[in-house]
Amino acid sequence: MREKVVEGVREGYVALQGLIAHGRGECFDYLIGEETPPPALEAERAAAAALLSAQLPVISVNGNVAALAPEAVVELARIVGARIEVNLFYRTPERERQIEAVLKRAGAAEVLGVGEDAACTIPELFSERRRVSCRGIYAADVVLVPLEDGDRTEALRRMGKTVVAVDLNPLSRTSRAASITIVDNVVRALPNIAKFAAELKGLPREELLSIVKNFDNDANLRKVLEHIARRLAELSQRGVALQFDVGSG
Repeated sequence: MREKVVEGVREGYVALQGLIAHGRGECFDYLIGEETPPPALEAERAAAAALLSAQLPVISVNGNVAALAPEAVVELARIVGARIEVNLFYRTPERERQIEAVLKRAGAAEVLGVGEDAACTIPELFSERRRVSCRGIYAADVVLVPLEDGDRTEALRRMGKTVVAVDLNPLSRTSRAASITIVDNVVRALPNIAKFAAELKGLPREELLSIVKNFDNDANLRKVLEHIARRLAELSQRGVALQFDVGSG
């Protein structure tokens, strides 16, 4: 995964700041054991229900997501009928076009938010992430924002949107501001959401909305913190150092 992000930097569509963000995420992935914790599975199921019940679901893609999981983005969008949109903090026309090309190589038929398509703006947001497609994030009722920043998550919530975040840090502003927070690695989270979506797809919309309504994001984040605390306590009890057999010669 690290090499994929580095390659994205070399090719120009991942910002250098994306390397820092990836490293921070790796730290939290170690803390949860580099596997999907049970609370994340609950959140991923709720996310699938939210996307399936949406009138206009949109998946937002930045450079890191394009580097790590373009095929998973396209597959999830296909299953839930979502639009795919490029959205960047460090936005340049070249980066937009490169990410569009990555997603189209992965099978996307259309990618929003590129060039003049990003003609609408999110109120009360002043970074380049305020620019969105009028046919995509601006009009969406449910937005999936993997590896998002807190400012835009808060702004999207103020617009009345359901925001599904994928963030390995359960204490980030994004995690705390989102409607549904998935504390998992994006390379695991997106396929998990797609799997749940395939299972739930035949349910009536009322049942899907009930799943979303009954999901408590604050309680789920507390479960994640408890999971991390238990895991660290267990590790401290049994030891963490590697042991080696040293030869007598």
